[in-house]
Amino acid sequence: MHKRIPSGALSRVTLALACSLAATPLAAQDPAAIPGVAVPPMSAADLVTLPRLGAPAVDATGNRTVYSVTVTDPETLKRTPQHYLLDLTKAGAAPVALNLPIRASDLAFGADGQLYFLSSEHLDPVAPQRTRLWRVTLAQDGAVGTPQVVAEPPYAEIAGFKLAPNGTAIALWGEVPRACPTFGCADAKPRHLPGPGTGRIYDAKDGFVRHWDRWATPGMHNRIFTFPLKNGVAQGEGVPADGIDPATGITADTPTLPFGGAEELAFTPDGSALYFTARVSNAAEPTSTNLDIYASKRDGAPPTLVTPENAATDTTPVISPEGRHLAWLAMDRPTYEADRLSIRLLDLFTGKSRNLTEKIDLSFASLAWEADGQGLIATAQKVLDTPAFRIDIATGKVTELNLMAGNEAHIANLVPLPGGGALFTRDSLGQPAELFLSDGMGQAHPLSDVATTRVGQMANIITRRFSFAGANGDTVWGQITRLADQTGPIPAILYIHGGPQGSFNDAWSNRWNPRVVASQGYAVISVDFHGSTGYGQAFTDAIREDWGGKPLEDLQKGLAAALTLDPQIDGERACAMGASYGGYMVNWIAGQWPDRFDCLVQHDGIFDNRSFYYATEELWFPRWDFGGSYEQARETYEKWNPANHVAKWKTPMLVVTGQLDFRVPYTQGLQSFTALQERGIPSQLLVFPDENHWVLGAKNSLQWHQTVFAWLNRWLKQADPE
Repeated sequence: MHKRIPSGALSRVTLALACSLAATPLAAQDPAAIPGVAVPPMSAADLVTLPRLGAPAVDATGNRTVYSVTVTDPETLKRTPQHYLLDLTKAGAAPVALNLPIRASDLAFGADGQLYFLSSEHLDPVAPQRTRLWRVTLAQDGAVGTPQVVAEPPYAEIAGFKLAPNGTAIALWGEVPRACPTFGCADAKPRHLPGPGTGRIYDAKDGFVRHWDRWATPGMHNRIFTFPLKNGVAQGEGVPADGIDPATGITADTPTLPFGGAEELAFTPDGSALYFTARVSNAAEPTSTNLDIYASKRDGAPPTLVTPENAATDTTPVISPEGRHLAWLAMDRPTYEADRLSIRLLDLFTGKSRNLTEKIDLSFASLAWEADGQGLIATAQKVLDTPAFRIDIATGKVTELNLMAGNEAHIANLVPLPGGGALFTRDSLGQPAELFLSDGMGQAHPLSDVATTRVGQMANIITRRFSFAGANGDTVWGQITRLADQTGPIPAILYIHGGPQGSFNDAWSNRWNPRVVASQGYAVISVDFHGSTGYGQAFTDAIREDWGGKPLEDLQKGLAAALTLDPQIDGERACAMGASYGGYMVNWIAGQWPDRFDCLVQHDGIFDNRSFYYATEELWFPRWDFGGSYEQARETYEKWNPANHVAKWKTPMLVVTGQLDFRVPYTQGLQSFTALQERGIPSQLLVFPDENHWVLGAKNSLQWHQTVFAWLNRWLKQADPE
């Protein structure tokens, strides 16, 4: 399975790009403070203000692409999108900036060759402020015509859209009361606010009370409505894909909340039918991972359930170019959110379906058809990389594509082109995403320079992959990231990923970024412990009911292996840090490995398994990972409960939490901080009132990094920390 990476050995050394540059990065750490480093390293301000590439959109001919770049003002930290047009038929063509007269998002080409987008702005400054769908003509030289309104529903905000391939229809979605037969109603009233006071009332039959970072509004759902398109304008008030009559249709969120989008919708080539992913809303919703695919004929009738036999997740429907086959991603085990995603194929003519990748131990993350309909192109994690694969629909043969000649790192946003090539983004631990083009699914070449030049002027990093014998003697992989020219001794940071079914992967991150931490003069060591993804489903499953067992053993052995591999790393000066499950593990380490680290950073981590279970919103998660509800599996919850080992806590800890985090509610962080205070352990608490399970705001991100770096510096670089 892992032919390119030999087991039990160092696989390769990955260097970040070094270029001759003109731009000057923002002020970074003084290189004089880091032995051997003569070039300014990346700072937190650099990370926050680096331009960020979005997903590309390609026209029907495959000749043109548009993409967006988010830029951040270094003074105000305000973020603004910039959009570019690129001719894919001309080698070396330069991107052309699009001068759109209003702020735009969600850019997509229509069958008419025009560019469609969403905007809450208007050409008329006195027009009511709401999100509208627009279209605009684009000349070959990037000249922009006058935007035309495609749709402007008066009573609901448009959250997204999907165009039919032949341009005859469009699907809009947004939050609309289930009782509304059209896209919004003038008299819609939230039924959870009965008055006369401000109290909100919820019924157990409604499903989620709160989810991710917001309270639910009973009766309000993410809903899709389809519209005919005539001369580029949506006609009528919209036909609900979930059925006009709630009694015979479905009550569901589609796209699914909070992260679903256009990838969960697919029109047939002629636009006559729409396939979509939906999560049915009812009392079982907080305990179920049953996403299903439905088909709507766009007539307001109840949609047809396409996946009735599977009580687990079915998602990401894609229709073949000729309209015969429906493919999608599916899990096998209900209530398990990290089960393997295999590729299913349904012949819409015969009704026969099959699992194309049943015998392949890969979990696919994206799915797209080749232009000729003979195969599918998908991505999947594979030992720290995320390469692309071709799946032949006739034989089920899976072929790994070497789009980056064995250096895939993280490939995403892949769009197969009519000529047989592909457009995609690629990023790595050392490099943010850039746009690449592959001719004939061969070696790709870069098309953009969104951040490469700027990053190249910063001090280079080196990432070293390594493997070792972890728990049960299984092969476990890790990575060491540090400044390439730094000389030792280098303090160590043990980086612990979340999930827990996840991986730091060889990928760029705008939040937990190893490069920016290493640029402060540390060696960042990450270990893909048992439970991580990209090593086969059995390895991912191994963490179930063993949260503090094999993963901790892997981290202990992985840290020791890294220190042996790189003698410049100073293992006597070390801190551990992690978020989500990584934050849980930090709390667990505080009681199980209390003498190892000089400091800890715990972000949104579970402190008490019992109170967490009764406060979180997606109950399927703890029920699967701990073997049942708290009452059913009390012994397992308590076996791995950090709160039971507070008496052994002694390591200084920084605790970070967001008040809008409903996955691991902020009270878990308060409990950790209380335990630290009671024992007189040096500690700090950083609370973000406006952040959820992640830190997303530019200013908040900068504050997060400054606080974390100050904490690490206090315990790893000061002679006498206080």
